[in-house]
Amino acid sequence: MTDVTIRPATPADIPSITRIYAHAVQNGTATFELEPPDEAEMTRRMTALLDGDFPYLAAEIGGSFAGYAYAGLYRPRPAYRFTVEDSIYIDPTARRRGVGRALLKRLIEECERTGFRQMIAVIGDSAQTPSIEVHRALGFRHVGNVENVGFKFGRWLDTVLMQRDLGPGATTKP
Repeated sequence: MTDVTIRPATPADIPSITRIYAHAVQNGTATFELEPPDEAEMTRRMTALLDGDFPYLAAEIGGSFAGYAYAGLYRPRPAYRFTVEDSIYIDPTARRRGVGRALLKRLIEECERTGFRQMIAVIGDSAQTPSIEVHRALGFRHVGNVENVGFKFGRWLDTVLMQRDLGPGATTKP
């Protein structure tokens, strides 16, 4: 594994975040967005998460931006307030170098420190084996598939649902 540095993401990272996400939108099925958002929209999204005190992380390898991850509410209704959904995007040149694992590990730690109790991974496309495996390696369990819910690149796509307890999970009240 390459030496990966994880740090809080900042607005200065928006150009790199926008570039990585645009590549994911245009070339992959990890996201079901069809048109890449611009830097203004990515800034709005980051600001909303940071204003809500959610973790937003950046990864670097040798000083170069390699990827990012964040957690946000799984659903907006109040009963879901202790459950977050994770999102991770890696620069194509940094894949298979431990970046995703390092980001997810730190994201889990940050969410536990903040008091969240469950983390949900909604993985676009059941063929996303690397994403499924890194989640499994860090304690997520498969809780279901939602079949044929997205249509991108001329084909129907599933989403894979995985879940992990954070801290004491549901063994105690928050």
